[in-house]
Amino acid sequence: MSAARSKARTRAFQILFEADHREVDPLSVLAGWVARAREPKPDEGVPQVAEYTMQLVEGYVKHARRIDELISTYAVGWTLDRMPIADRNVLRLGAYELIWEDGVPDAVVLDEAVEIAKEYSTDDSPAFVNGLLARFMELKPSIRRD
Repeated sequence: MSAARSKARTRAFQILFEADHREVDPLSVLAGWVARAREPKPDEGVPQVAEYTMQLVEGYVKHARRIDELISTYAVGWTLDRMPIADRNVLRLGAYELIWEDGVPDAVVLDEAVEIAKEYSTDDSPAFVNGLLARFMELKPSIRRD
């Protein structure tokens, strides 16, 4: 796992989380982050927006309807609305990367999603995220055919 990729995933999660929390389009939040990152601010740690962060957010947006359907279908006992906002968005990001990003090993996607869940969500979230993404990993060939 590269540190740059881990940071890019965390930024993508933060952008999806912010968009969901504010009920706005993730691409508009991404655009705001990119614009702020380009503003010269001496002595201020403005988060940079990596190419991979943009790729993840744009990829999620492209497949958002399908990803939300998958999460709703396989998250037994949980609706998207009832899920903690952090879980919902780490699952969205993980599902996109797992199913549509071929350059990343599945185990890395699962590990990274679990780490984000550990940092940003509840004590039960890592196991929940791991279980659901592991299910998507099993179903990946059929999901990609849909």
